[in-house]
Amino acid sequence: MTSRRSFLTSATAASLALSTLPLLGQEGKKYRTALIGSGWWGMNLLREAMASGRCQVVALCDVDANVLLNGIEDVKTENGDEPKGYKDYRQLLAEAKPEIVIIATPDHWHALQTIACCQAGAHVLVEKPTGHTIQESRAMVKAAKESGVVVQVGLHRRIGPHHVEAMNFLKSGQVGKVGMVRVFADSKGGPEIPKPNSKVPEGLDWDMWCGPAPMRPFNTKLHPGGWRSFLDYANGTMGDWGVHWLDQVLWWSGEKGPKKVFCTGGRPIFGPAILNDQEQTTDVPDHQVAIFEFENFTTVWEHRKFAENNNEKHKIGAYFYGEKGVLHIGWRDGWTFYPVNPKEAPTHGDHQLQEPDGHNIALLWEDLITAIETGSKPVADIESAHRSSSLPMLGMLSWKLGRSIQWDAEKEEIIGDPEASKLLSRPYRAPWIYPTV
Repeated sequence: MTSRRSFLTSATAASLALSTLPLLGQEGKKYRTALIGSGWWGMNLLREAMASGRCQVVALCDVDANVLLNGIEDVKTENGDEPKGYKDYRQLLAEAKPEIVIIATPDHWHALQTIACCQAGAHVLVEKPTGHTIQESRAMVKAAKESGVVVQVGLHRRIGPHHVEAMNFLKSGQVGKVGMVRVFADSKGGPEIPKPNSKVPEGLDWDMWCGPAPMRPFNTKLHPGGWRSFLDYANGTMGDWGVHWLDQVLWWSGEKGPKKVFCTGGRPIFGPAILNDQEQTTDVPDHQVAIFEFENFTTVWEHRKFAENNNEKHKIGAYFYGEKGVLHIGWRDGWTFYPVNPKEAPTHGDHQLQEPDGHNIALLWEDLITAIETGSKPVADIESAHRSSSLPMLGMLSWKLGRSIQWDAEKEEIIGDPEASKLLSRPYRAPWIYPTV
């Protein structure tokens, strides 16, 4: 294979320079920083913020008292700060008055918490996807614009060096005109066994955890961590993994969205979804295929949570199919261009990931600080992240309907289908109020 060093352009060199960003500005201002959602991933994000030397951790928030206590102790040990703990993010914002808030709660909380932070004048780093439904995601964009704060979304593959390098290669024309993109994530699995519901653990406010979403019986399949596979709180694999790779499509194309979307899938391997007073399973599809029809190309998303993918070179990522060959942008396998001409060697770039988690959160955090201090637009700004987050939400909307939808990406409206349009939002559980656009 041709080394990636053979592809040296000024753009690529600039992308490689991103790896030095965490070293910049460490002597600068320390921002009053708070974390909402203090579990494993939230603490990962906060640790990168602490490592940058640019934050003073003033508050942590979590509805699980044990998780909250562990987070506070970790901050004290690792950073020397003594943050105050809160169960309610609204009280945190009123009392701690943070300048930056990291939000790492389940998807169904992203909108209300981000909007509240914006209204309190705090900059935000919120995990992807932006929201659970399209209209609440749009409301997040509105709140950010009206408040003038910076909102960065956790689509860190927009700044990961090997992703930047691959995107430069793609945009250089060496792949040729691209007519189709396939984005995918495949893994193994088998039939799902229902798990008994159980008593809410001591210290966990389950009512607050469910918040504006429907309240299910407590089950350890849901918390901690399993909520991504429950449609009341997330959008399954397409919403979790798909948003990263569908974001690569919009990053490349500059499009606002597709013209038409169709999605199908089911649970033939997992088995029927179960929910009753005694037990429950997840309810997301174990496989899906979604087709996004754009003006000049087609994108196909597919995932399977069974069968693995040992018959192909890659198990996750995006294939860009061009006239001159196929470009794969992946995760731990970096990026590779496979030319049409079999006499030409593939061009490959190794991953440049931040370990141990294999992500580039330090770069994303530094980009947020730069945006705050210079007025530049962050790489995963709320508007572009909203557009990318809308793709899996549109796919899930089509899947729930069982038919295709036509989408006006400029107006962000479904064309000629009032029943489908109702699914752009959903009722909130009282007393929570759905945000207005």
